[in-house]
Amino acid sequence: MAMSKTTNTYNRQNWEDSEFPVLCQTCLGDNPYVRMIKERYGKECKICTRPFTIFRWCPGARMRFKKTEICQTCSKLKNVCQTCLLDLEYGLPTQVRDAALKIQDKIPESDVNKEYYIQTIEAQLKANGDNTVAAGMVGKSLAASDMLAKLARTAPYYKRNLPHICSFWVKGECKRGEECPYRHDKPVEPDDPLSEQNIRDRYYGRNDPVADKLMKRAASIPTLEPPEDKTITTLYVGNLGEHITEVDIRDNFYHYGEIRSVSLVPRQQCAFVQYTKRAAAELAAEKTFNKLILGGKKLTIKWAHSQAKSTAYAQSSVPRTNRIFDPVPGLPGQLPMPPNPNDYFNLQASEMAVLPPGMKIHQLPPGLIPGAPTMYSQPSGSGTTGPAAAAAAVAAAHSQQQQVMVPSSLPNPGLQQMHYPSQDPARLGALKK
Repeated sequence: MAMSKTTNTYNRQNWEDSEFPVLCQTCLGDNPYVRMIKERYGKECKICTRPFTIFRWCPGARMRFKKTEICQTCSKLKNVCQTCLLDLEYGLPTQVRDAALKIQDKIPESDVNKEYYIQTIEAQLKANGDNTVAAGMVGKSLAASDMLAKLARTAPYYKRNLPHICSFWVKGECKRGEECPYRHDKPVEPDDPLSEQNIRDRYYGRNDPVADKLMKRAASIPTLEPPEDKTITTLYVGNLGEHITEVDIRDNFYHYGEIRSVSLVPRQQCAFVQYTKRAAAELAAEKTFNKLILGGKKLTIKWAHSQAKSTAYAQSSVPRTNRIFDPVPGLPGQLPMPPNPNDYFNLQASEMAVLPPGMKIHQLPPGLIPGAPTMYSQPSGSGTTGPAAAAAAVAAAHSQQQQVMVPSSLPNPGLQQMHYPSQDPARLGALKK
């Protein structure tokens, strides 16, 4: 396209021309055959206000079209995506990344200083072949950070590419139905701070509502506090896989300090790592808590209990057979023990007329029937016979029968209170009416 002499072509040799944008996986989409529309010098960068080559594409089905917002020089300077302006390595706002890495941003914001600074950075990038970090670039993270590892996204977040909300549907006037390219959903509350986001604030890392939300989340992440007992130098390692060996555990814990022993419990899928010094155990707990991944699983790191407390508890514990439990409220107490352990119905001998087999029974005196043997005793050959002996035997049997069949009219004051109706002797047919 021809340009007139009145067109502002000042410093045009520094305008950016590129063949492919610098994007994160989320903005690029999941389609490996994405098609892009390229326009040279189609728009000015929203940070340095220089014209640059813009790209426009659709990241996937039912997604909105996206385009680049800043030039590649500003993107490489902060190591951010040209579209969403999030960090390319962690997927986090620059304010969170700079706070975690303790980076002080000194990028100028005035027009003249900013233009000179951008030209200097471009010259350094060309001299280094766009492969190494230029002096003054603050985007590349040169040191690891625990907070960044906890807050970083491990997978693309494609919901960020959804279409914008249809304003006609909010007012109840959308007539397109399912063919509407915009999203029919409830809009965000106007008081929500996430509804007010600015590209410049996101790039320079100031007053970013998304960054404030993530910083509050990082402050609420639990930490592993060391126990007060300084003699504890053992760590509990849980959620181990089936194929984890002692060598694998030593390889991940040896560089924090000298290890005294490693006890592996395959059935419980856990292990105990004991260090020789407390400082080494504290360092291992700090570096591995909610961070160590072994065999595709995130391991559970805790402090082990004191050996003295475990021994005292084992000695003070009562065996299962000798435990004394508190009585259950509302139930009757312990049943009374009868004088005779074989007397299951708490009856006296004088109250029993017929007894079950196996229980004690009063034997009738021998010679009750003259000349015939009795059921309970064999006849004796040395006994006297005759009318006098028969009369004495009948009198003795009659007195014994009265002793067995006639119960006492008054209850025995020594018996305790009955708990069940089956213990009532009046219901067993023992009384003679």
